[in-house]
Amino acid sequence: MNSVHLHVALNDGHFIPVLGFGTTVPQKLWSTFHRPELVRSCLEMTLKATQLDYVDLYVIHFPMALQPGNQFFPRDEHGKLLVDEVDLCDTWEAMEKCKDAGLAKSIGVSNFNRRQLEMILNKPGLKYKPVCNQVECHLYLNQSKMLDYCKSKDIALVSYCTLGSSRDATWVDQNSPVLLDDPVLCTIAKKYKKTPALVALRYHLQRGVVVLTRSFNEKRIRENMQVFEFQLTPEDMKVLDGLNRNLRYNPAYYFNGHPNHPFADEY
Repeated sequence: MNSVHLHVALNDGHFIPVLGFGTTVPQKLWSTFHRPELVRSCLEMTLKATQLDYVDLYVIHFPMALQPGNQFFPRDEHGKLLVDEVDLCDTWEAMEKCKDAGLAKSIGVSNFNRRQLEMILNKPGLKYKPVCNQVECHLYLNQSKMLDYCKSKDIALVSYCTLGSSRDATWVDQNSPVLLDDPVLCTIAKKYKKTPALVALRYHLQRGVVVLTRSFNEKRIRENMQVFEFQLTPEDMKVLDGLNRNLRYNPAYYFNGHPNHPFADEY
């Protein structure tokens, strides 16, 4: 197995695995820390807790700010989220300073649409482009337009919920389809004598997507490495393309209605 093909080069010269198993140490900037003066402190708290000198990747978790404080989701007496009006470009400048200080090797974003990415990319005095945009991406939401756009800007598209979701009833619609039970996917998996999960992972790797997959099962982790042992035909890739239905498992319901809601426009 050639290690060159197991990593993708980022636009800042660093590398990340094409299949994430936690070998890269990331940290996300939560929405209550978007004010420029809080960006570094959020990262420093994590570094202290994990006894690390730096993280490999520091990412803005959502493109909207919530009011600072002790609450993860600050709300008023009516249950409405308390948003904070912070310019994304100011937040990004503070991210750049974290990179310059050596606290993060690379900096990126998550859940950004094209408009929000362009706010950063067109910022006067931009020092570092985001190295990645982490988004929900799977066979039912293949993010083809966002993928093409990120490729054109030399930004890695990183997928989460790649195999669907954990079916957590607190945030996932229990009536939503189970991706790995899809009959088309299962038929193709049978053809290759692989699991549906392996075929789903392989599909994204062949498209140039960096895949995040999480498992605490050692057998499943080893099984996922088989994704590098086979290749899908162009015909099968096209069939899998056809499964897209713009379905989200992660609705980010707590941000709906805000103009900087990450899904305010899909692309």
